[in-house]
Amino acid sequence: MTTFNIAGLQLALSANQDNFAVIRQQVLAAKRRFSALDMVLLPELCTFGPAPRFAETLPGATEQKYCDLAVEAGIWLCNGSLFERDGDHIYNTSSVIAPDGKVHCRYRKVYPFLPYEEGVSAGTEFSVFDIPGVGRFGLSICYDMWFPESIRALVWQGAEVILHPTLTNTVDRNIELSMARANACMNQCYLVDINSAATLGVGQSIVAGPGGEVVHQAGAEQEIIVLQLDLAYLRRVREQGWQLLGQPLKSFRDTKVVFPQYQQQRSSYLDQLGPLQKPAGKNWTNESF
Repeated sequence: MTTFNIAGLQLALSANQDNFAVIRQQVLAAKRRFSALDMVLLPELCTFGPAPRFAETLPGATEQKYCDLAVEAGIWLCNGSLFERDGDHIYNTSSVIAPDGKVHCRYRKVYPFLPYEEGVSAGTEFSVFDIPGVGRFGLSICYDMWFPESIRALVWQGAEVILHPTLTNTVDRNIELSMARANACMNQCYLVDINSAATLGVGQSIVAGPGGEVVHQAGAEQEIIVLQLDLAYLRRVREQGWQLLGQPLKSFRDTKVVFPQYQQQRSSYLDQLGPLQKPAGKNWTNESF
């Protein structure tokens, strides 16, 4: 199969409460309307909002609800993410569930949004998974995309489609749209970036193709984004270049350059930037004006 039907659900949800009933209704409605739907992708932390107090161990009760929902709808389902409690650590973890209800893959966000995503630990592994007869998918969550090495790591392992649940309600959303397109073209992949609508997020979800082209960009309101991804097209782009132009994955593969920034973890220049902490306010006085 060279096409894959995916729905991104840009939902209007509430913070600090259980949104699962609303999510379930919208997932089943999407499947009823589009019976050929293969997968649903939800936004980051959509079930309870960005509240670590809802963290659960995995496997857990909330993840099991999503497993049951995947069976009920007969689809692949990515739950966006949940806060996962593991001993003294809390991770921002995405689960991908197969149509038989089994958890096929989990991914812990490698780059929590520090210093604002307080108390959340960083994952240490990048996750890819195969859908038989379709292709290889990679998982990335929100702030991960700001680090191009993270998307390249997934593509280096063969990922063709990047599932990227996000939760953004800040003025930098427009910058993230450009990053989604840039990551897609640099890595010749589909990047499916699904944000929440108000009140959790500002919407503007985007799906970018392997040439960096905008396959779809949503507005700010709730929207069910149903698209057919063409894996044969993506593979042609990787083989021949987008519009017969650049072939960056082959050039990356063939380069003799050893990148210095990956040979050591510390940079004397970057160490001068100071600690990773919230910016402090200034003590304004009359003399300041």
